[in-house]
Amino acid sequence: MKSLFDSDTHEEVLKRLDQLDEHKQPLWGKMNVAEMLNHSQRPLKVANGRMTLTESPNAFMRLIFRFYKSEMYNDKPWKQNIPTVKDFKVVEFDTFQKEKEGLIECINEFQKKDLNLHWPKHPFFGEFTTDQWGKMQYKHLDHHLRQFGV
Repeated sequence: MKSLFDSDTHEEVLKRLDQLDEHKQPLWGKMNVAEMLNHSQRPLKVANGRMTLTESPNAFMRLIFRFYKSEMYNDKPWKQNIPTVKDFKVVEFDTFQKEKEGLIECINEFQKKDLNLHWPKHPFFGEFTTDQWGKMQYKHLDHHLRQFGV
């Protein structure tokens, strides 16, 4: 699995983002392109320490999520229309251009953390290594860029 910490992968993601425009239609799902750009910032904000998830699963659900933890960063693409946690659902968003700029800023901030050893604990999946965070963030971005055909 590619990692957002890899400089070539980082460049690839930015080039794919450049292929988007405000009229791009999704191949699946309900979000428009500006909503997707807003949504895609949220996991990066969590990793960057700029957002804390309010939803907290009970102990049983955390145990279940740990069985699926490797799905977050392994080589298998995520399935279409998978459920979204409450905090990542978009109810308000800005213009396409502002959301795109915000996502690029989040990506660039995250990419500079390749030597970070102190990641926030994920409320659903627990601890992730730096390598796992890099792969997981790439996998999420790739999922949504494919959703919009880029």
